[in-house]
Amino acid sequence: MATDYPETGYRRRKQPELVHRALLDHAARLAVEHGLAAVTVQAVAEAAGVTKGGLLHHFPSKQALIDAVFADLLEALDRQLDARIAADPEPRGAFTRAYLASVFDTGPEANAAAWAALAISMLTDPHLRRRWSDWVEGRQERHRATDGTPALAAIRLAADGIWLADLTGVAVEERAAMRDFLIRQTRANAP
Repeated sequence: MATDYPETGYRRRKQPELVHRALLDHAARLAVEHGLAAVTVQAVAEAAGVTKGGLLHHFPSKQALIDAVFADLLEALDRQLDARIAADPEPRGAFTRAYLASVFDTGPEANAAAWAALAISMLTDPHLRRRWSDWVEGRQERHRATDGTPALAAIRLAADGIWLADLTGVAVEERAAMRDFLIRQTRANAP
C-alpha cells in the first residue's frame, strides 16, 4: 500500500486523551521538580513532545493548564476519600477519618510533591484558593449529616495543620500516636 509519507517519517494516530493526560502529568512534574514558575507553555509542550499549538489546543493558556492540574489532583483526592468512606463500616465520622488517613498517608515520606507545588501556589493565587475553598465547602456540605459537628471540623483542621507541617518540612513528633488520637476523637465526637 502506498503512502504519502516520506520513508523517514511516520504518521502518529491522534490520541487526544493520551496527549491531554501527558500534558497534565508533565506540567505536574515540572511544578514538582522546578516550581510553578517552570510550568510554561513551551516547557510543558517540549516535555510532552507536542507543539505549543498542540498544548494550546487542549489548554488555551498556562492558567487553564494549572487549573486542570489542580482539578486533576482534586479528582484523585475525591476518589481516594470516597473509597475510604465506602470501606469504613461506621458512617458517623467516616469523612473525617478518610480525610485524616489521606493526610497522614500522604506524609512527608510519600510523593506529595505535586500537592506541595500547587498548595504553595494556592497561597498567592486567588483563583486556586477559591477552587480549594469551594472543594472543601462542597465536601463538608456533602457529609454534613455524618461529619457536621464542630469537633469533627476541628479534627479536620488539625489534619490541615499536619499537612502544612509536612509541606513546610516541620517534623511532627509521635506522628502515629497523633493519627491514632485523632481517629479515636472522630468516634467520640461523631454526631
